[in-house]
Parts: sequence; structure tokens; C-alpha cells
Amino acid sequence: MQSIRRLKGIAMQHRSFWLDSSDGVPLYANHWCPAHEPKAVVMLAHGMAEHSGRYARFAEALVAAGFEFYAIDQRGHGQTAQHGLLGQFADENGWGHVVGDLSTLNHHIRHQRPHTPIFLLGHSMGSFIAIAYLMHHSSSVQGAILGGSNYGRLSAYQAAALVARFERWRQGATGRSALIEWLSFGTFNKAFKPVRTPFDWLSRDSEEVDRYIADPLCGFRCTNGLWLDLLHGLQQITPQAALKQIAPQLPILIIGGDSDPVSQGNGLQRLANALAQAGHTRTTLKCYSQARHELLNELNRDEVTRDLIDWLEQTLSQPQQRPLHSQEPHP
Repeated sequence: MQSIRRLKGIAMQHRSFWLDSSDGVPLYANHWCPAHEPKAVVMLAHGMAEHSGRYARFAEALVAAGFEFYAIDQRGHGQTAQHGLLGQFADENGWGHVVGDLSTLNHHIRHQRPHTPIFLLGHSMGSFIAIAYLMHHSSSVQGAILGGSNYGRLSAYQAAALVARFERWRQGATGRSALIEWLSFGTFNKAFKPVRTPFDWLSRDSEEVDRYIADPLCGFRCTNGLWLDLLHGLQQITPQAALKQIAPQLPILIIGGDSDPVSQGNGLQRLANALAQAGHTRTTLKCYSQARHELLNELNRDEVTRDLIDWLEQTLSQPQQRPLHSQEPHP
């Protein structure tokens, strides 16, 4: 599907298409681009229980600024779930597959734009997938933005995995545990009482919260299998030795709201500190007062969007301190 329209006097093209993953699972992709050669391409790893179509407004702002935007619906999410199960990455090696899917998307972009810089944007769960991707493919991007993220204790992830394994034993891999959901999200609304909906923690903008609730591809309960995959991935990316695998000169921007319960107050600072301790020298942290989890759907989303575009342009203007590979090996 393809459409062309004018945005602030700029011709913009949007199309959706299916991208074959390394194991043959079709990935639904959205692509927004200007009519002219873009300054750079931004590729997205979205969060849990949402989909890439929710980023259309941000994509249009990027196009208006001269950037191109690619976003896939991750396995078990959005339209890609037609070829699997909503809320389930895969029957086996789900974490490896979703990380590998970013490599597939990067390879597709590089084939289309052999010499154009590529940036990676990861939101929430997508930020953890992005970190895992960067551990092995830092040279395929010129920078990364990690939003709505956190940096927790390895022991906490190990303990949570014990609960998830018990729930998988009790319900099966495709079961959907109310206990895991409560342990993960049960306290997120606590700071915002009195609350109007179970998802007030996402944004101060009630209209955006209502859109999320009304979207049948948002807010669903994920499977025990996905939770185990995610917790396995978090255990892989948390040690210092893992973060040291990311190129130390790679520009990384960490963004979030200081009222985001996912980061538990100082999780963003812990992430920035962990990267610095691992030797990363070009990490920037930007925290927004009173903002909640979804910065691009928050009341101050225009400010956030401007800041992200400014960071992209500033990063492009800086001398490249490491080689940018023209080809990323296909996974």
C-alpha cells in the first residue's frame, strides 16, 4: 500500500510492505520518506503491546525535517502477529529473532540507501532490543536513541525469570499470566492516583491514552513465552561486559520522563552511568519534567520531537570518529 501527500509544502510518501525475516516470517513494515534524498534514515524498535503505526505523527515530523523513517511491527505485534500469535515472539529463540529482525531491516535500508547514515530508535522494550542489536552491529548505524528505558539489577531479572518459568509450567508458553502482568505493571499507576484508566501511566494526554485503549493491537497481555524471552534478553544486555561490546564512540541519546514508572525514578541515569562505566564517551541523557512513559504521545511531544531532530542533525554534523560500514551482513 502506498500513498503520497504534501506535508507543510513537502511531498511525503508513505507505504507499507512485507519484509521477509531471516527465518521466513513476514514482518509488516511502514516506511515514510521525503521526495528528495534524505539526510539520514531512522529505524524503529517499538515497545511492548503496541505497533509501528502509532509513530506516524513522529514519522511525518522527521520527513518534514528531511529524514526517512522505517518501522516494523515486531513479532507478536501489530500486523506481523498475523503470521504468529499476538503477544508471542516465537516458539523458540524469540529474543534472538527480534534482535535479528533489526539486522534484516538494517540490511534492507542499506540496500536502498548504500551511503546514507542510519540511526536506531528504540522505545521501552524496543530500547532493550536495540541495546542487544548494538552489541553486535554498532557499525551499521551512526547513532542510537533509547527512550522509555531502564537499567535494572541482574538479580532482579533472574528472580523475575523464576516466576515466568513457573507460570510457563503452570499455563504453558502461550498462557498469559495475570501474576506476571501485576508484578510488571501493577504499580505503574500508583503515582498518578486518582486514575481514570489502567493506562494513565503512559501519558498525561488523556486523548492519547484513550486512543491506545481503543486500539485492538495495543495493551494486550503478552505470553509467558515472550516474558521469558525478554527476561533472558535483559540478563544478556545488563553485564558490563555486554555493554562494552557496543562501539565506545557511538553517539547514544537516552531520553525519558521523570514521571515514567518504567525507569523507576533513576533508571535512565543508571543506564547512562552503566554505559559510561563501560567506556562509552558520547552518551547524552535528556529527562523531561513531569512526562510519563510515551514521550512521543505526551503533552510536550512537539518539544521532544524538536530535540530528537536537533540531536540527529548535530550528530550528522560532527566528524565521524569510527568507520561506517557500507554493508551490514545479512543475518
